[in-house]
Amino acid sequence: MSRRAASPARRRALAWLSGCALPLFARAADSASDATSDTVFDAPNIVPITPRLVTSGQPSATALAQLGARGYGAVIYLAPASVPSAVADEAAIVSRQGLAYHHLPIRFAEPTPQDYRQLAAQLDVDLREATGRKVLVHCEANFRASSMVFLYRTIALKEDPQVAYESVSRVWTPTGAWRRYIVAMLRDAGVAFEPY
Repeated sequence: MSRRAASPARRRALAWLSGCALPLFARAADSASDATSDTVFDAPNIVPITPRLVTSGQPSATALAQLGARGYGAVIYLAPASVPSAVADEAAIVSRQGLAYHHLPIRFAEPTPQDYRQLAAQLDVDLREATGRKVLVHCEANFRASSMVFLYRTIALKEDPQVAYESVSRVWTPTGAWRRYIVAMLRDAGVAFEPY
């Protein structure tokens, strides 16, 4: 198989494209690594959604105490305080740093439409008021948090559900009550998507 030599014009175009694309790629890679380094802390299943929105499982007390220094402005906790991994003084640890703290407990076996409405309203406020700072939505293992933030992204922000669902599938595959809940909430909002 013979290869054709590139014309001088083609070589110039390729050189120009590679000169443009490489710096753009490098800047994108730097931004991604910067965003990732700011979201790495001691917690299970950390998933950066945007540069300002992160979900995770329960952070350790030490990690909670470092959130302000890591650029967070608000924390929303979705698990009941009675779960085994709960940090007893989480509200105080977070509040001492000047961060907004909201505890919106969701019973794992029975998520409700009201649970979504409360989270959506709080996220609207926190994303608006924590200007330039990050918001952490967490629960015990990032099952509640990833699912509820997925609903917020698709219902409130009108994001593509297929794309938004990738952040859920990085953590778990909702079954039982949570799969039924997600399907019902999407259907009621007029969003055609079936979680896989």
